[in-house]
Amino acid sequence: MRSSLFLLFPLVFFVILDVLAFQTFRALDLGKIFSRLYWLIHGLGYVYILYAIIAFNPEASPSELRQSLQGFMVYAIAFYVPKLFPVAIGLLEDVYRTGAYAFGEGWGSRRQFVATLGWGLAVIPFLGILHGVFRGRFKYRVLENTVRISGLPEAFRGFTLLQISDIHSGSFSDPSEVRVGVDMVKSQSADAIVFTGDLVNNVAEEMTPWLDMFKEIQAPFGVFSILGNHDYGDYVYWPSDAAKVANFDALCGQHKALGWDLMRNEHRILSKDGATLELLGIENWGKPPFPQYGDLEKALLGLQPESPKILLSHDPSHYDAQVANHTANIALTLSGHTHGMQFGIEIPGWLAWSPVKFKYPKWAGAYQENQRIRSLYVNRGFGYLAFPGRVGIWPEITRHTLVPA
Repeated sequence: MRSSLFLLFPLVFFVILDVLAFQTFRALDLGKIFSRLYWLIHGLGYVYILYAIIAFNPEASPSELRQSLQGFMVYAIAFYVPKLFPVAIGLLEDVYRTGAYAFGEGWGSRRQFVATLGWGLAVIPFLGILHGVFRGRFKYRVLENTVRISGLPEAFRGFTLLQISDIHSGSFSDPSEVRVGVDMVKSQSADAIVFTGDLVNNVAEEMTPWLDMFKEIQAPFGVFSILGNHDYGDYVYWPSDAAKVANFDALCGQHKALGWDLMRNEHRILSKDGATLELLGIENWGKPPFPQYGDLEKALLGLQPESPKILLSHDPSHYDAQVANHTANIALTLSGHTHGMQFGIEIPGWLAWSPVKFKYPKWAGAYQENQRIRSLYVNRGFGYLAFPGRVGIWPEITRHTLVPA
């Protein structure tokens, strides 16, 4: 019960937002029936939140916790993000009304056209959020990225490396939706496949129902994987340290059951027609509060600095911190982690924006530096976390094609 009281804070926030939004809603002059309906609908919402507080059980099964959290997130985002528009426009009008009053023009009433503008704008994000929940979360797409690598052996010209990231299997509920993405991965017939972390949300058992489907993802040169910040079980209560260790061991076992080669501060050598390409994989390394288990130097042990390397590192902040100016020829770094915040606007070739850019300057797509001989690619993620939807930032499968620089 005590652990769920944090829900009281958003409840208070929601009530305040509803009161402010109602001031512009009332200005629409729809009559008393619609005003009462406004509060009836929101009153039922408050009952739902109070029920969630009382019924919340942190020791419930992963599926029960998923249903509870996702239901709350859909309600909160769908009902309250759109209200920011009428509230903001209403507050701006209040500034105008205050100025008019100060100059002796009286305290005018709210104008209907201003309220109509505010609520009209609110319809756009509301419909976008509904699309994100019912369609956007499995609107998978394949993005192409040609990578020029200095020193790449001719034998690897045209080598295709398919990247998926952030599966977050604990968020899935509908196998038919996930099947769309898995089949799209398989259809690419890539030479090798890499997975850049976050197989689960919290616990290993979240992946169990999906093993048979995801083990279909295979490639001629292998499937290589790393761990993300959610894979360590750091965000869930454990009755003992031994229980947490057992969960982590089970999670690593899930990669083996999938037939994926999990790299933990290690490297692998890919061989083709007598030539080689080095693949590095480190554990999660992120800026606080995210853990720093990754050890790049350990992964590089035994390799020549000048030979071309591809690095798998879950958190893109690791690139600027340790990779961008490293003396080794780490030509390409593949990351995930950000999900593009699952919300944003992308118009290919013109605009790419998401609020996550204020936390991660390199948040999605390709970033080239050092005279274009070193690059980072941030995958937008295969799954989703907490909010069961994607608005404007669709789930991604990336096909990297390697060519000599």
